[in-house]
Amino acid sequence: MSRLRANLILMLAAMIWGSAFVAQQVGTGTLGTISFTGARFLLGGLVVLPFASMQFRRVHANEHRFVPNDWYLMILIGLTLGTAAMLQQHGILRTTVTNAGFLTALYVPMVPLIGLVLLRRRVHWVVWPASVGCFIGTYIMSGAADVELRIGDFWVIGSTLFWAAHVLMVGHAASRTRAPLVVATTQFLVCGVFGLTLGAIVEYPQLHDFTSALFGIGYVGVFSVGMAFTLQVVGQRYTQAADAAIILSSETVFAACAGYLFLGERLSLFQMSGAVLILVGIMAVELVPLTGIGRPRPLQ
Repeated sequence: MSRLRANLILMLAAMIWGSAFVAQQVGTGTLGTISFTGARFLLGGLVVLPFASMQFRRVHANEHRFVPNDWYLMILIGLTLGTAAMLQQHGILRTTVTNAGFLTALYVPMVPLIGLVLLRRRVHWVVWPASVGCFIGTYIMSGAADVELRIGDFWVIGSTLFWAAHVLMVGHAASRTRAPLVVATTQFLVCGVFGLTLGAIVEYPQLHDFTSALFGIGYVGVFSVGMAFTLQVVGQRYTQAADAAIILSSETVFAACAGYLFLGERLSLFQMSGAVLILVGIMAVELVPLTGIGRPRPLQ
């Protein structure tokens, strides 16, 4: 798969995520944060499981023989994903969708920074201004001066560390195993079991709590988890983690478009300039490296 096609797949994932923020806020019913997260990821895992099973048999026989370390890595990714999603979901219920969308974008500059400091991975120079530009663009789209920190925002901020780690690990695992559907499904099932087990201990959910959240679990589980997270894993096999983080930040733009189409929400000219800044950052990451200027050199 070409890098361009992989990045288009990542943008499609961002489009689906952008439409899911509202469902995550209004579709939980009386179900607790942890149980809701576990239920939606378990559903997403079951949706993708038949396709992952076929891919596992093919790859294991012909391309990459799975070893215990592969499964340990995918389990760790699932636990990281679960922690990020639970922290974000807990925060979303205690703040605005606008604030949550903006603060989640903090992971965009974190990805290349963590990659450089901890993994010693150099990236193309354009990634740094593009990361900052996407973060500023998200801030502008969120209303800039109207964004006031609430208690839920600190939970969302905490989730960004785990989102950044997740983006880095997913790309590595997809390339290592050559089986992105297996990586996606394993992380979903681990996250689902983790969330439902922890939720049963902490939240004591009843059957009526799950039935009250059926719409949210169904929509987010099938589309945001089963489709979008799987697309993320597939796309990240063929593109760098830092590039992926920038492209995935376009979910803010798509969230605004969904609000315009379905909720009648409008952006000011100032907020539209933020969307333009995000799109410019994405185009820069896609096009500037093609010029061959400023290719990164490995660290010694």
